[in-house]
Amino acid sequence: MSMNRRHLLGAAAATPWLAALPARAQGANTIRIGVLSDQSGPNRHISGLGSAHAVRLAIQESGLAASGINVEVVQADHQNRSHAGSAVVRQWIDRDGIDVVVDVPGYSVALAVQNLVREKNKVLLNSGASTSELTGKSCSPNTVHWTYDDWMLTRSTGAAMVRAGGESWFVVTADNSFGRSLERDITDSIRIAGGQVLSSVRTPSQGVTNFASFLQQARDSRAQVVALANPGVDTMNFIRQAAASGLTGGGRVKLAGLFAFITDVHALGLETAQGLVLSETFYWDLNERTRSLTERLGAMPGGNKPSMVQAGCYAAVLHYLKAVADMGAAEAKSSGRDVVARMKAIACDDDAFGRGRIRSDGRKLHPSYLFEVKSPAESRAPWDYYKLLGTTAAADSFRPLADGGCALPRG
Repeated sequence: MSMNRRHLLGAAAATPWLAALPARAQGANTIRIGVLSDQSGPNRHISGLGSAHAVRLAIQESGLAASGINVEVVQADHQNRSHAGSAVVRQWIDRDGIDVVVDVPGYSVALAVQNLVREKNKVLLNSGASTSELTGKSCSPNTVHWTYDDWMLTRSTGAAMVRAGGESWFVVTADNSFGRSLERDITDSIRIAGGQVLSSVRTPSQGVTNFASFLQQARDSRAQVVALANPGVDTMNFIRQAAASGLTGGGRVKLAGLFAFITDVHALGLETAQGLVLSETFYWDLNERTRSLTERLGAMPGGNKPSMVQAGCYAAVLHYLKAVADMGAAEAKSSGRDVVARMKAIACDDDAFGRGRIRSDGRKLHPSYLFEVKSPAESRAPWDYYKLLGTTAAADSFRPLADGGCALPRG
């Protein structure tokens, strides 16, 4: 991907409220934010233009303008390619004076960008990527990992469902590093909670259109829960075919989407998705604060309600700008490590996730929630999709610090 000046100006013209960054030295009182997202691929509905939209609201609500600190935003599509994402970020930092990179869905893209941001001593506020390696052995003093990760998704879903009586499991796994990681984590979570994985199956890593044989294997296993350790279109195809085949009819077998989002439910429709169980850390209709944030965000790109990834972009940038206000723009721009250290020292509180804190390994801690998708008869309004089954406290939602292998000093 070539991210030249014409591309930046074109992106800004397509989205008028985004400021294209001129190639000039940074002003001492100007903070520059780059939103690197998936605008054309499988994560575009949970990330994409909506992430930049959420960042814009955080800037407006930060109050920095009144203190004389300017904030500028630019965005780009990383095309789900690590080299493309790295090229964009390198140009942003070296030529356009970006201070912080936000969002970055995608395992390989996020790790590549994290390494570059650390090298350049800037800040990465990751909301979109799920890999827990960002706060594990690959942890960085320049990164805060907001919103969610693989460990949280599997622990919240697996342990909570076992406690609710789902003791026997069948796992459908995409045969790639992402799927195998989810399978490993969900298996550990089920075992620790007292359940059992009866069997599992590996499927091609993407683009599976016919799950008939895998559905039959799930049925033959007699498992109470079928866990889907595959992302995006494959998860949605399995759910559609499970409903059509009668596997999930009458609540006989529960489907657990380990990487499913509210936009997937919207695309499937309640008739098909009803009964699906999944974990998220944000739901627009969870409480008064999340409803207030959703109202302030207004019309999201694509007409969707905000995803937890987009809510994480809002919350992470809002907290980052609190640290900037505390330090002053010039000091904040001089060292990304210092800004992240200040973010860790300040308590977090926002309308998306409530109160929380950032751990020494960069992991943002907040509760996670186990939801079940409503039936059409239970839904009272558009996007009224979830009923809450259980809450996992912030302290238990993410991998313990001692288990991650992060070499950063603890504090």
